[in-house]
Order: sequence, then C-alpha cells, then structure tokens
Amino acid sequence: MAPKAKLWHKDFTLVVTGQIISLFGNAVLRFALPLYILEQSGSPALFGQVSALAFLPMILLSPVGGMIADRVDKQRVMVVLDFITSALVFGYIAISGYFSAIAIVVVLMMALYAIQGAYSPAVQASIPLLVEEKKLVPANAAVNLVNSLSNMLGPVIGGVLYGTFGLPIVLIVSAICFFLSAVMELFIRIPHKKQESTGNMWATVKKDMGCSLCFMFKTKPILAKIIFIMTLFELFASSVLIIGLPVLITQTYALSSQWLGVTQGVMMGGGLVGGVLAGVLAKKLSIKKIHRLLLLIALCFVPIVLGLLLGVSAIIGYSIITSACFFAMIAGVLMRVQLFAFIQQVVPEEIMGKVFSCLMAIILCAQPVGQWLAGWCFERYAELPWVVLLAAVALSSIVSVYSRSCFHKIEV
Repeated sequence: MAPKAKLWHKDFTLVVTGQIISLFGNAVLRFALPLYILEQSGSPALFGQVSALAFLPMILLSPVGGMIADRVDKQRVMVVLDFITSALVFGYIAISGYFSAIAIVVVLMMALYAIQGAYSPAVQASIPLLVEEKKLVPANAAVNLVNSLSNMLGPVIGGVLYGTFGLPIVLIVSAICFFLSAVMELFIRIPHKKQESTGNMWATVKKDMGCSLCFMFKTKPILAKIIFIMTLFELFASSVLIIGLPVLITQTYALSSQWLGVTQGVMMGGGLVGGVLAGVLAKKLSIKKIHRLLLLIALCFVPIVLGLLLGVSAIIGYSIITSACFFAMIAGVLMRVQLFAFIQQVVPEEIMGKVFSCLMAIILCAQPVGQWLAGWCFERYAELPWVVLLAAVALSSIVSVYSRSCFHKIEV
C-alpha cells in the first residue's frame, strides 16, 4: 500500500491524535517526577545525576527500538508500549508505599525513558509510510505541533495537579492517558513489509546495527557530521536548559512548582508556534541555514545571564527566563522538523527505523553526561549560576558557527 496523497487521512490522523494523548501523559510525568526528586533532596547535583541515569535505558534501547520498528508492525509496537506504560504507572501507584520514594521514582523514570526509546522510532518510521515524500515536512511539522501542544499543556496542568494534590493524582492522570492512547492506536493501519531474519536474535541485532552504522558513516557521511554537531549542541545547550530551568526558578528565584509548570507550558507553546511556522514556511525552509537556528538558541541564554548579573527581582528574572525559553523552542522545533524531513528523504524505507534510532541514540549519549555536569556545575556555582549559563552560550555558539560549513554542503 503506497503512502496516500492526502495528508490528513484516517490513519495519519489517528497517529497524530494518539500522540497528543500519549505525549500529554508523558509530559505530565516528565514534569512531576524530576521535580519531586529535586524537592525531596534539595540537591541540584543529585537532580542532574538522576536525570542522567534515567536517560541511559533510553539510549540503550533506542537502537533496539529501531530494529523492532523495521521488523515488526509499527502499529502493534505503539499499542503494546502504551499499554505497558500505563500498567507500569498504575503498578508504581500500588507499591509506592512499600519502598523508598526517591529510589522507586528513579526506577520508574528509567523504565519510562526505556519505553520512550523503543516507542519514538516506530512513530518516526511510520510517517514516510503514511504520507508522500513531498508532504514529509508538513507531516513532521504536524507531529511536532501536537508534541508541542501536549508538552505545553502537560507542565501547566501537571504543575497545578502536583502543587494542589501531590504526585499520586499526577500519576493517575498520566496512566489513563497512556491507556486511552493505546486503545485509539488499535484502529491504525500502517503498511508493513515483513523482513527476513537470518540466524539467531544476536546475529540479527549485529547485522542491523552494522547496516545502520555503515549507512550513516559510509553511504551517507553527512549524517555522521550532523550527529557530531547535534551531540555537541545537546551537551552544551540542551542539558544546561533541562537542569537549569527547575534550579533557577525553584531555588535561585525561590518560586513554586506552579511557576515552573507555567514556564514549561509557555516553552512548549513556543514549540507549538514553531510547528505552525514549519508547516506554513515548509517550501521556504532550507536545511542549509540550520546553523542560524542553532546560534539563535544559544543566544537565547544571554538575557537570562544579564538578569542574573543585574540582580533583577524574582518576577522579572522569571519573565526573562520564560520569554527566552519560548523563543528557543520556536527555533528548536524549526530545526528539528527540517532535520527529520531530511533524514526521512535520504534513508531507505526498509532501514528507516534502525538508522533513525541509532542516530538519536548517539546524539542522546550527550544528555546523561551534560545533565550530570550541569547539575554539578549549578551546585558548585550555586551563588553564581550565570557562570554556568555563560559557558553554555559560548560553547553552543562555537558549535553553531562550526556547523555552517557542514550544512552548506548538503545537496537539496
């Protein structure tokens, strides 16, 4: 079955709708669980270490998820993983009173990230099977749009629920979301071409991994260069933002979790705007100019640094952080949509899941290292958080300038 000419046909619409519900549940959890650890421990260093540790299963399982996405019906993968996630969260609620709270939250976070590592490749690999190549940019824009919408509402509602009722209600809401998403995904039909497996499971894994790495580093070496650039950017910019946002708002400016939820909601609102712009400007966007978006993201840290140096009030400092995150997310989504569309155009359908997951796994390797370092730095320079942010600006700007020559060489 060939991809359909119409973008918003039944199957693509169901994939997008299921993503809205599933990602909303995911966003609520991603807001509440790390904040719970930070509030219980009061340590940015522990917060960074736990966040880094949670990413490891996602990195390890992303390549496996890609192989599964290429060899197993993608609809079945999404349904099973959403049901498992819902069961895990309900299971945590049932046993949370019998174990150390922080320890079991860490285990839950690791399990959720592991599932996400296997889930994302199935979604990304399904897009080229559901829409024509010329509609890949608007299709990816739509997926990023609902991602941003869910992530915008998730922290805001999660902040209200967490601040008012505590962690248990947040967990119940997210578990229901995963269950509803799985039920909806039962009705999706995604074209699937069965691939032959030779040898045992380990032989198949070795062959698939070798195929993916060979394609990225030999057949299409431009992908290897993109991996290197994005890995450095994740290390210097994204990790500092992920760890720095809760630390700055709840500790430096001593504001409540509800304020943090609003900021993350506004931030994802920027992602929503970025998704709309990506769809509207699809024909005008060029991957050759992505380095400008990287530089813009890096420069968004500058107003936050100035606010800290000038000693502005908590409300003004909070407003600066929220505004900077809004514009950083617009640039980030525009960049991500173009990169995903480019990857989907140059990678053959039969290895899309494997290559995409391997690429993302390599890039995500920077997240644990970056988050551990960011947590340590924010604790080490608790009285001078601007030092950490200024270093992130400098290093990220260097990466964006370096990336210019790489993206200019891409043939489109």
